[in-house]
Amino acid sequence: MKQEQQMLNELLGWARQNDNIRTVLMTSSRANPRAFTDLFTDYDFEIFVNELDSFVQDDGWLDQFGSLIKKVVLQDGDWRTRLVLYEDGTKMDFQITTNDFVKHLASMSELPDAYDNGYKVLLDKDGIAKGIPLPSYTAYITKKPSAERFADIINSFWGDTAYVANSLWRDELYFAKYMLDNIIRFHYLQSVIEWHLGVKHDWSVNPNKFGRWFKRYLDGDTWDELEGTYAGASLEENWEALFRMADLFSRLAQEVGKSLGYEYPMEYEKKMREYLLKVRNLPLDAESFK
Repeated sequence: MKQEQQMLNELLGWARQNDNIRTVLMTSSRANPRAFTDLFTDYDFEIFVNELDSFVQDDGWLDQFGSLIKKVVLQDGDWRTRLVLYEDGTKMDFQITTNDFVKHLASMSELPDAYDNGYKVLLDKDGIAKGIPLPSYTAYITKKPSAERFADIINSFWGDTAYVANSLWRDELYFAKYMLDNIIRFHYLQSVIEWHLGVKHDWSVNPNKFGRWFKRYLDGDTWDELEGTYAGASLEENWEALFRMADLFSRLAQEVGKSLGYEYPMEYEKKMREYLLKVRNLPLDAESFK
């Protein structure tokens, strides 16, 4: 796996010799001094050219950076994407379009989030990129939720726990796991954890997408609680995980609500917990919910 400076030297040595290439930017984590990076962090490069069609007719230029394991080719309007992984573990994502887009960025007074999150100008043959506004590195910092958003997440969390309970009673593990580990975890619990970190860090941190950096920011006890919300394949394990997730969600949501001055619906939670327990204790051959 190549070190960053070696990778940049190889890329820029090639780009400087190619007259069609006019500007090269590096974006994402490696361009953000506040991000956590390691040897597996992707290289995200944006290459801006004069003639787009001629540049993407032949992808042989990718071979100069190593032996390819995979290449994914995508197209979105005037953008061409090459997602590549090399045998030495280096992963590079190339976004390619015309140099007119650099002029567009330089004309902006406010950067799109993807660039405000961080970019570095690696090559600027025409001196256009120097006009791009500087990034603030704050684009993806967790924002305070509105009272409506807070209430909606709580209502949805408790409402959807019924799907998990019902599915576990039916022995429908696959759907129960989908609801617990996809919908509830990533749509509701994740938001509350992010808000919890916002409160703890004065709304100044970005925990990255899908909780990638949660362990870096959460205190040890809360992380242990979060780990306890994961379960294997047995129905009993998933019942326990459901209630542990409910406990964690409730604690964090109440803390966030208190900090922001939002009311937490304790009566609603109480009724939903009673429902979950009733389903859990319901005989498997029950014909009524009494």
